[in-house]
Amino acid sequence: MSKRREQVCRQCRVEKTKLLLKGDKCLSNRCPVERRAYAPGEHGKMRRRILGYAIQLREKQKLKRYYGMTEKQFRLFFERAERRKGVTGENLLSMLERRLDNVVTLMGFSRSRVHARQLIGHGHFLVNDHKVSIPSYEVDAGDVIRFRTRTAQTAGIKELVESKKTKTVPGWIEVDRADFQGRIKSLPTRTDVTLPVEEHLVVELYSK
Repeated sequence: MSKRREQVCRQCRVEKTKLLLKGDKCLSNRCPVERRAYAPGEHGKMRRRILGYAIQLREKQKLKRYYGMTEKQFRLFFERAERRKGVTGENLLSMLERRLDNVVTLMGFSRSRVHARQLIGHGHFLVNDHKVSIPSYEVDAGDVIRFRTRTAQTAGIKELVESKKTKTVPGWIEVDRADFQGRIKSLPTRTDVTLPVEEHLVVELYSK
């Protein structure tokens, strides 16, 4: 097992949460969380009480790793969510869900969020017919995301989209696999976020 893969598996087991960092592997019986649902190491099976700051930190790390963000990027998203009207925690989750790399992954146009960032960074996606190469770009209601014509014609992309045809897509997204595109029907709400996270703990952590 590579060092990078070992680190990812370790993260999943420590959090005891499917972070989907390895794409389809996390949906199969090969997922480390399914095979060994406890932290790695000699004392991994020992039960430890996690209180206060540690709980808040764990929830933040869970979100940060799930969406594949650095601490600086995550902090900037939180500050922007805090400035918007409404509940800060729900604003944050909505903004994270609307990241272009996350939307591309939810549509089934990439193997994982890491793969989505690579595709976006190399300019393979258009948003409303304009090339966007920033993975953290926030999509809005009504936006149409599609592969560039030349990209959609490649065998690898055709095989990828075909392999994801049975993938369940959230209700706020509409996907047309025949045209290699998707549309944002509405902005995601708190109920659309399936990741088991208590966002109010993240707000409490940053509010100290």
